[in-house]
Amino acid sequence: MQPFTEEIIEIIRSIPRGKVATYGGIAALAGNARAARQVVRVLHTFGSKEKLPWWRVISSKGTISLRPGHGYEEQRDLLEAEGVELGEAGRIDLERFLWEPDWLND
Repeated sequence: MQPFTEEIIEIIRSIPRGKVATYGGIAALAGNARAARQVVRVLHTFGSKEKLPWWRVISSKGTISLRPGHGYEEQRDLLEAEGVELGEAGRIDLERFLWEPDWLND
């Protein structure tokens, strides 16, 4: 496994219950702000195998990227079970629920 992939996995594992992170935000934390699609690939490839909390990763617009009937409902239900609220048009309030790692403020 490549170091960038390992970093993405560790960051996703670090997202706490009741918080979300964006694909681009995870890519930036891992060292390449332009690698949001790589985050998608890592989730697709390693999500189950590594038991990643995939449902905590959302779009930069604060929405679930999966389509209805293709995982949207499951992700919504998992987020809501953790207290993450989806507001108007299925949008999550990033000011309230976006995770920022403690080490960013060091």
